[in-house]
Amino acid sequence: MDEQLHRPVLLEEALAALQLRSEGIYVDATFGRGGHARGILGRLGPFGRLLALDRDPEAVEAARILFAGDARFEVVRGQYSMMGHAIDDCGLTGKVNGVLLDLGVSSPQLDDPKRGFSFRHDGPLDMRMDPDSGVSAAQWLNGAPESEIFRVIRELGEERFARRIARAICAERVRQPVTTTGRLAQIVAAAVPTREPGQDPATRTFQAIRLHVNHELEELSAVLPQTIQVLAPGGRLVVISFHSLEDRIVKEFVRTEACGDRFPPDLPVPAAMLKPRLRAVGKPVRPGAEELRQNPRARSAIMRVAETLHG
Repeated sequence: MDEQLHRPVLLEEALAALQLRSEGIYVDATFGRGGHARGILGRLGPFGRLLALDRDPEAVEAARILFAGDARFEVVRGQYSMMGHAIDDCGLTGKVNGVLLDLGVSSPQLDDPKRGFSFRHDGPLDMRMDPDSGVSAAQWLNGAPESEIFRVIRELGEERFARRIARAICAERVRQPVTTTGRLAQIVAAAVPTREPGQDPATRTFQAIRLHVNHELEELSAVLPQTIQVLAPGGRLVVISFHSLEDRIVKEFVRTEACGDRFPPDLPVPAAMLKPRLRAVGKPVRPGAEELRQNPRARSAIMRVAETLHG
């Protein structure tokens, strides 16, 4: 594996947050290319265990090659919303000491033109993290109503020129279907009247379409409650986000679970009855100057840590 192609973000900070124990059981629910997984295994003893998940077949194949023969490691192909089932199948529910979620797209996915994630490389407009299932970005973009394209780009991309972009895409696809990343980037660039300093005009649109095609926010909302069920008392949840909407979901989840059971606001309830399930650990962590110098793609990363209280 070429380390220049993929640098795990906030590696040391994530490993520290997991409070790794030699014989602990851990889950890397977003294997990617194994940067964090390698760090975890490097600190586990012979009786430790790491279960990894990834929906990308290339990532799963990389995992099997990278850790071939390591009895402590197992990889399962699937989206991270199936984490609870995977852990239950292994008989580990309630026994896991730490769960890591490193959200977003990996560098190998971005840098491979045939995957269609990046406007920097012309290629087929795919964007699926699992190329064997679901609808590609091109299929969706060429069939969705203009109102839906507008909503996705505005809400998931937080793009102020979403209406202009959606209108331009629909006008252009009448002349010829939009099937490549290069053409989509050109359409967006022509539709956007001003650019944010240092950012390509297509950045927000590509991000929004990727989030939509892969149902990433829905996946995140589905997996977070599962972490409480699979973690042992005192187990750690570590989430690295790269998008404000992702981070908002994580922040609200931890806040809600730290408050415990919900009761009507005017009902006097003793604190002992609230039964909080999580507590936030420390403040959100961002990459330092040195990491940003070595890996500019880490600039939007933010890590949140929580610990289970049930038991």
